[in-house]
Amino acid sequence: MNLLTIIAIVIALLGSALIGGIFYAFSSFVMKALARLPSAEGIAAMQSINQVVLNPWFLGAFMGTAAISLLVAVLAVNWWETPSAPWLVAGALLYLVGTFLLTGLGNVPLNNQLAAVQANDPAAIKLWEHYLDRWTRLNSIRTVAAMCAALMFTVGLIQQGS
Repeated sequence: MNLLTIIAIVIALLGSALIGGIFYAFSSFVMKALARLPSAEGIAAMQSINQVVLNPWFLGAFMGTAAISLLVAVLAVNWWETPSAPWLVAGALLYLVGTFLLTGLGNVPLNNQLAAVQANDPAAIKLWEHYLDRWTRLNSIRTVAAMCAALMFTVGLIQQGS
């Protein structure tokens, strides 16, 4: 394993941990705080968050970690006989499937549904209740997947050094 490969693994590890930490904050207190607000206020706040999150800093970390995880998986498959390869592939799969893919198939469609309602529309309350439960559950899965990916990348680095 060369220095560039090690750097790629460290970036995947740090990116996974960063994204996992962001998602953890949402599951552990942001969504709970929004749920305590009157529905119209919670909806409006989450709609604003969903607009603001689409920025280069977050998207760079979120999508960049997916890209670097894919690269690490490809590299690890090429030297599968090493002790670190299975750990690195596991880390990449956890991030790519449990974080990136789940976001696209689960959380983003919910965000799109929420974006389509008027915050003060009484009919939006039922959607908001569903959204809070489902979005937070999916987000908690993304959190665990990202943090487990960081752990797998860490173990892969340790195995490589052994």
